[in-house]
Amino acid sequence: MGLMLDTSVLIAAEKQRLDLARLLAAHGDEPVYLAAIAAAELLHGMERADTPERRQNRSRFVESLLAAVTVMDFDLPVARRHAALWAELESAGRIIGAHDLQIAATALHHDCALATLNRTEFLRVPGLRLIDPTPYLAN
Repeated sequence: MGLMLDTSVLIAAEKQRLDLARLLAAHGDEPVYLAAIAAAELLHGMERADTPERRQNRSRFVESLLAAVTVMDFDLPVARRHAALWAELESAGRIIGAHDLQIAATALHHDCALATLNRTEFLRVPGLRLIDPTPYLAN
């Protein structure tokens, strides 16, 4: 078991609106992971920075994060979990965003709890354990 970080948590941390160190410390020695699509979302945000200074700051944050956590690939076993979850949510009329669906499938496949500020979306996913990071938000 481990802790997977949703992009929403990492964006809040990058903007210094969330104390990521405290959140991680609260989960002790649990390994921390990132879904490959979440890494892509962070890299996309870096690429879209509107000033060179903002790009440099985002780059520093993203690259240090990528060096510190394991990025979980979207491989064939995760793709199978994704397809089954997609069909299940679609049949129930409870579909979530495409990237969130990949994050959820990755967390489920690797038996990780997901720390997210986007609880409304992820609460639709059966069996997904969610971690509430709001206690670590800046006041």
